[in-house]
Amino acid sequence: MASEKNNHHRSIPDINGTHPTPKKPKLSSSSNFITASEIQSEFSHHDSAVSRINNGSFGSCPSSILSAQQQWQLKYLRQPDHFYFNHLKPAINNSRSIIQNLVNAKDINEISIVDNATTAAAIVLQHTAWCFREGKFNKGDVVVMLHYAYGAVKKSMEAYVTRAGGKVIEVPLPFPVSSNDEIVTEFRKALEKGKVDGKKIRLAVIDHVTSMPCVVIPVKELIQICREEGVEQVFVDAAHSIGCTDVDMQDIGADFYTTNLHKWFFCPPSIAFLYTKKNPKTGGGGDLHHPVVSHEYGNGLAVESAWIGTRDYSAQLVVPEALEFVNRLEGGIEGIKKRNHEAVIEMGEMLVKAWGTHLGSPKHMCASMVMVGLPTCFGVRSDSDALTLRTHLRDVFGVEVPIYYRPPRDGEVDPVTGYARIFYQVYNKVEDYYKFRDAVNQLVDNGFACTLLSK
Repeated sequence: MASEKNNHHRSIPDINGTHPTPKKPKLSSSSNFITASEIQSEFSHHDSAVSRINNGSFGSCPSSILSAQQQWQLKYLRQPDHFYFNHLKPAINNSRSIIQNLVNAKDINEISIVDNATTAAAIVLQHTAWCFREGKFNKGDVVVMLHYAYGAVKKSMEAYVTRAGGKVIEVPLPFPVSSNDEIVTEFRKALEKGKVDGKKIRLAVIDHVTSMPCVVIPVKELIQICREEGVEQVFVDAAHSIGCTDVDMQDIGADFYTTNLHKWFFCPPSIAFLYTKKNPKTGGGGDLHHPVVSHEYGNGLAVESAWIGTRDYSAQLVVPEALEFVNRLEGGIEGIKKRNHEAVIEMGEMLVKAWGTHLGSPKHMCASMVMVGLPTCFGVRSDSDALTLRTHLRDVFGVEVPIYYRPPRDGEVDPVTGYARIFYQVYNKVEDYYKFRDAVNQLVDNGFACTLLSK
């Protein structure tokens, strides 16, 4: 990581990204660390009747950052023209500058702020589609992605790549998974399949942390394999990564990388960045464009993304306050990741012990979330069962947790087919997980099965 990555007191660069060398940040003293009661106060707007162990879906924003966001909104509403001409671009560039340091990008022009990781995926895959349409890629050339890619990314593959003449190959991944080697083996097989008949693999789309089921993917190793096997470009979809696992652009080495800041970095929805590796030969990051075309079209992706028409940009402007909040917690972002990881593993192990099941992956393949096997007597037999069970837990027990259906393999006897994806964020308490445990135990005692809810 860059030594200045936690510094948000740097000078504001202009829209082209020029700025002086930042000063090193001052370290917070322990007396300034936020207390447990202050954390609860920051998230007091959460519904106290619900055990919210699903931070990863929509994130969580502290009250202090919401207040900062409202100030930006009022500044805009007070005099929109003045805001647009004098405040918006410098403020967005300040956020870009902070993100650049957080993720150790070499150049601020490698960082574009977009709404979310889905938008970033559309930008990259739209560019891939143009390459097919314009003859830069041959019809039938390959794009590889993981089977557990996010649903919206799969739809983007369908909307852009397949329609443009590309062939999409999915990498089947085992679940439960026991080691990185299992993932590497399947990935190598998919690359071999993609190169049959002389086809070229133009792009590999790799998750950093898969969504459902959630597993930390060995992205650095997979990217290295891509380089060795001649894969043209690599896009890492890391919707969950920043604030959840290690994010360092120089270390990871992807061509494109995106992550949301509203999931684990405490920003309000919605904000993400798209990293586009600078080409040392051309000085650019490729001919990528925002899918919403505004009058900034052609001025570079970062500039295009900074203005896509009249809308609320305030979520993109509170990155300094989000970083300030992060640094109020002991150890900053590294401390948060460590404590959340340890806590979610402890809670996951407590739950599987209570239910006689197992976790979906080893500890080192988990970040701040983990898959927890549910009792087999629930009889989760479809995605519909999983959604119905999730709704039942919310409506009857006040527990918000996603449920995943894992189809049984041939020959399995009484397999675990239902898994809960649990998260741990700084506002969570042990009682949240006890409430979930007790709800499931009560259902077991009552002879519950998913078939009862479908009647």
